[in-house]
Amino acid sequence: MSAALLSSISLVPPPVPNGEPEPVQMPVIDFSKLQQTDGSRLAVIRDVETACREIGCFQVINHGISKSVMERALSAANDFFESPAQSKAEFMSPDITKPVRYDCSNEGINKSRSYLKHYAHPLEEWIKFWPREPPSYRIKMGQYAVEIRRVALCLMHAILQSLGLGQAYLGTKLEEGIQLLAVNSYPQLTQPGVTLGLAPHSDYGFITILLPSCPGLEVMDPKTKVWMSVQQPADTLHVHIGDHLEALSNGKYRTVVHRAVLHSENSRVSIASIHGLAMNEKVRSAEELVDEQNPVMYKESSFRDFLDFLPSKETKNKSYIDSLRIDAAE
Repeated sequence: MSAALLSSISLVPPPVPNGEPEPVQMPVIDFSKLQQTDGSRLAVIRDVETACREIGCFQVINHGISKSVMERALSAANDFFESPAQSKAEFMSPDITKPVRYDCSNEGINKSRSYLKHYAHPLEEWIKFWPREPPSYRIKMGQYAVEIRRVALCLMHAILQSLGLGQAYLGTKLEEGIQLLAVNSYPQLTQPGVTLGLAPHSDYGFITILLPSCPGLEVMDPKTKVWMSVQQPADTLHVHIGDHLEALSNGKYRTVVHRAVLHSENSRVSIASIHGLAMNEKVRSAEELVDEQNPVMYKESSFRDFLDFLPSKETKNKSYIDSLRIDAAE
């Protein structure tokens, strides 16, 4: 199966700096209650709706992924970035059709970041392309990929339900969709003037689930445009809304602009699991969320369209989500 892989992010113009961001506790969703059929699930669905509408992100507890699986995945990520340069070099390529890509060039939005990106679903189809070094990478990262996808599917169904669409709204399209792992490495902060690891951006998909080794994520408050430093307690997962979910919700939920800053005491690794529909599956504003007062606000698009957008001249002037938004004058 041939597929394109470049970046899962959509660059946005940097906002006006607001000084040192204040640490903020994100909304918390108890995943275990989503498995229930009584009023507990409906209460959590309301919490999901509030979090998605107000800030576009939340954290998940009681998700069922063991601490050992998460630690082993972060360990595998760290071991990869510490492996010999020649073993990583085989994955360096300008060819965006490669199923696995490694980059440490710090160009574009990568200010102080190395990354490894690869598809993860169906796992049996993609794992053979993953790094063989370190020897345990495929096993440890594969276990995590399967577990995090289980959580992602449940969360996406819950988000659809929170929109009033019903958790089965997309049928099997979510199960057949893409999972992309972006495994990131950031150095420790050593130069006061170089604090940014990854520039402000939004992710293309429905949702991104982030597992970091230490703090460093900052999200922009969609109302005040002020940066907030995300505090992520141990064993929790951070979830934020992507471009395609904003489009499907017809703007009811907004994609999250976020960035990564360098940590003053530690180097940092993170695993971002990005989930969306299949490569050529078009995402469009749900008809149920469109009426005379709320006309269609977004053009339909697919992951393939996003990949085609990245090398275009249009990226210099607008982000991907901006390219999808329909101007009222059009």
